[in-house]
Amino acid sequence: MSFAQTNAPHDAYDHRPVPGAAEALAEGSHGDPFAVLGRHEAPGGAAVRVYRPGAEAATVISGEGAVLGALERHGPEGFFSGVVPGLSGDAPYRLRYSHGSVTWEEDDPYRFGPILGEQDVYLLAVGRHYKLYEKLGAHPRVMDGVEGVAFAVWAPSARRVSVVGNFNAWDGRRHVMRKRHEAGVFELFVAGLTRGEVYKYEIVAADGTVQPLKADPVSFFQELAPSTASIVDGIVEHEWKDEAFRSHAADWQDASKPISIYEVHLGSWRRGDGDAFLDYDQIAGQLVPYVQEMGFSHVEFLPVSEHPFYGSWGYQPIGLFAPTARYGDPAGFARLVDALHGAGIGVLLDWVPGHFPTDVHGLANFDGTALYEHPDPRRGFHKDWNTLIYDYGRTEVKNYLVANGLYWLDKFHIDGLRVDAVASMLYLDYSRNAGEWEPNIHGGRENLEAIAFLKETNEKVGEYHPKATTHAEESTAFPSVSRPTYAGGLGFHFKWNMGWMHDTLHYMQEDPINRRYHHHHMTFGMVYAYTENFILPLSHDEVVYGKGSLLGKMPGDWWQKFANLRAYYGWMWTHPGKKLIFMGGEFGQAAEWNHDQSLDWHLLEYPEHKGIQRLVKDLNALYRDVPALHERDCDPSGFEWVDTHNESESVIAFLRKDANGGPVLVVSNFTPVPRHGYRVGVPRGGHWAERMNTDAGIYGGSNVGNMGGVEAEAIEANGRPFSLSLSLPPLATIVLVAS
Repeated sequence: MSFAQTNAPHDAYDHRPVPGAAEALAEGSHGDPFAVLGRHEAPGGAAVRVYRPGAEAATVISGEGAVLGALERHGPEGFFSGVVPGLSGDAPYRLRYSHGSVTWEEDDPYRFGPILGEQDVYLLAVGRHYKLYEKLGAHPRVMDGVEGVAFAVWAPSARRVSVVGNFNAWDGRRHVMRKRHEAGVFELFVAGLTRGEVYKYEIVAADGTVQPLKADPVSFFQELAPSTASIVDGIVEHEWKDEAFRSHAADWQDASKPISIYEVHLGSWRRGDGDAFLDYDQIAGQLVPYVQEMGFSHVEFLPVSEHPFYGSWGYQPIGLFAPTARYGDPAGFARLVDALHGAGIGVLLDWVPGHFPTDVHGLANFDGTALYEHPDPRRGFHKDWNTLIYDYGRTEVKNYLVANGLYWLDKFHIDGLRVDAVASMLYLDYSRNAGEWEPNIHGGRENLEAIAFLKETNEKVGEYHPKATTHAEESTAFPSVSRPTYAGGLGFHFKWNMGWMHDTLHYMQEDPINRRYHHHHMTFGMVYAYTENFILPLSHDEVVYGKGSLLGKMPGDWWQKFANLRAYYGWMWTHPGKKLIFMGGEFGQAAEWNHDQSLDWHLLEYPEHKGIQRLVKDLNALYRDVPALHERDCDPSGFEWVDTHNESESVIAFLRKDANGGPVLVVSNFTPVPRHGYRVGVPRGGHWAERMNTDAGIYGGSNVGNMGGVEAEAIEANGRPFSLSLSLPPLATIVLVAS
């Protein structure tokens, strides 16, 4: 677009834009407003052009309020231009508008320079801006001495992008953004805006189609559902007090450390009066002392990223960078994390880079093209969840996701990410029939781009946050998930052991009389136990969709249900692998989890539920205090079968050993029949103290046991020179530690 020659006489200088430009601005079809609006060099001063619908007159004033020159009104309504003598260079100015008797002042958004620096633009273009959240989104800042908000959004195929909100009557003609063609990013500084302002982006596609208003993909706060606008908040500001805690957090990367995780859904752990959500501070006041008392090392939150549909539990997020507003603002979430750290509790976050919902205000068809999603529905659409799949092969999309994971570790001090639905990302044929998927370039079913994305995520977590951990929810036999990328692995620190969970729950749901036919379900897990660094999960997925509660899965009468669950927990906490249990399971929630209400805390008035809770607390302490039960969780030298062949009586015995070989004997009796004088071989003589008995009366059991311990006898059994003559309680697990 060209303008009149600047060497023309002052009175002959034409300050008007070329024909059609003003009309295009008024129609909202002009994609380069900085070429027309704002200040432009002119003889003796500057030509100033503004477009302000609703104004009848416009005057340019100095920063101190002195009148510098009136602008002429011409062309479409709201368009003004004129030469302002003496206004040159970078001298600040403002605009005074009037309509009838009403007068107001504004800063000209088109007088401010670029927001993104050359380095930012380059890194965004090549997909290596791992702190893009410090540039994209809406950031309160000062430019040229003026307070306002800097907006930046990636929309490379858009013809026009405008930021809209109450501040401009949601008029997309008012704040059309500058396009940084090098990276496909649109940016604009809007003076006078502050935190709390709601906004969206109005995007015009390349073909001229106006898209539904879009929330900011890098918004840090969003309106409470069902409203969908983004809220100016900036990166969270919090005075962290967790330096001492974080200095030792690297210990959790060590597979020899005890890790016991309490999985929590913030909206239904507890509710307030009138069944209202607790806010982040109220949750902190109750959750922190509870988790500390129960002895869990970590809390793992189901996804907290903003999600319009509460019933998705966070697994269909729209605002990946925004803690959900259901429980307060981002600063409140930061205080919750800090409070947990203050109590010595690590915080893991369920992270969902595997798919996103199709809500029109979200990422779907963001700039009129398949921008974030893969354009081929065979790779870009999830049949199971009716959601879209990210285009992992697009560098900017991969950068967006990696940076999001780093954001939670960086700005909210999260200690680790649990990556959801990894299996769905790894395989092109995941949940697809023949002909519904396309092989990779090698003819295989592996999603090579997603694999590269997962590796890069784990590598960048290690680079930027070397004390953090990553956990994979991965249900297949994909090799080396929890092995370093330099050794050919995906780079996760831990992997959920879904096979162990399915097998052992299958066994426990069998009537004890039939368990002899399913004995292998309890022992098969050791065949592959050391192929990965495993976490044993009893997660939310096992207590929804008609599956009932863990307690409800147990067979038998009321007493036997509790006894079975206690025996199972004893088995789980002594079996190799880190531990994870979903909220409510620790006190034997009787009903299936309902995200629309609080857990049934009133059940703790009953001794059998109180007993389960006491047992889990004591198991956490035992797991933490006895090195043999955690030091070699991921090392085959720390485990030894003693008796796996007593299918007829459903008794299983094994040894756990610490780094010095110190043994711990675990014996489980999965029938309701007590067995006295049951002989089990052990590797050494002396006293063996009974440190845990899930049948103890304090847990609600029948109190059958071994009076605190047993002396080993020099009688060979199970191929060992010594043995113990034990009383095995019914439906129970006992743990004996060599003195």
